[in-house]
Amino acid sequence: MTSAPADGTPRSGLQIPAHWTPQREVRLTAEDLIAFEREVQARYENKEIRAPIHLSSNNETPLLEIFRFVGPDDWVFSTWRNHYHALLHGVPRQEVMRQIVAGRSMCMSSMRPRFYSSSIVAGPLPIAVGTALAAKRSGGSRTTWVFLGDMTFETGVFYEAYKYSRNHQLPIEFVVEDNNLSTNTPTDETWGGKRPIPDDIGYYTYRSQYPHHGTGTWVLF
Repeated sequence: MTSAPADGTPRSGLQIPAHWTPQREVRLTAEDLIAFEREVQARYENKEIRAPIHLSSNNETPLLEIFRFVGPDDWVFSTWRNHYHALLHGVPRQEVMRQIVAGRSMCMSSMRPRFYSSSIVAGPLPIAVGTALAAKRSGGSRTTWVFLGDMTFETGVFYEAYKYSRNHQLPIEFVVEDNNLSTNTPTDETWGGKRPIPDDIGYYTYRSQYPHHGTGTWVLF
């Protein structure tokens, strides 16, 4: 298990569970992802996007590795910081940008490929578990993937979802993206430390160049 150090500093490294198997070749590059977020930043600061945005940075490399294991027909559930996940799962670039400009940066969705995100902390977890349960009952081979932050990992909702899915052997995988922030407060301070990461959960750490939301330049509409 990957544990938090005793002094409360963030965990480190990329954890790929041993049971994961590669499912596809990822054609996007880190440069592609970075260029996309820079375009979103420019359009936001130009007042073309009249809704909150949550940009990603410095986590391109672990995500490129993780998405090798995500099947093209799998479900992917994400958070308010979802642009990279949508692109890597195959949502067309122009469609991701269209939804962002339309004000749906925090609630991106798609049926082909199967993708869902929500701005509610831990909100996608019960839906993802239900999706995995339906997949098991139907006898299909589709896996459900859930990306969550280190704040959500500490919540009771996560432990209920995780325990239920493992007890019932559901086809679901969890990935914790640890920036040691619960929105704007360090997670280890907010929760009085961090819990160990189970071996069967994907995990990585990163430090974003962007604030929790926006670009660091305040734009008021």
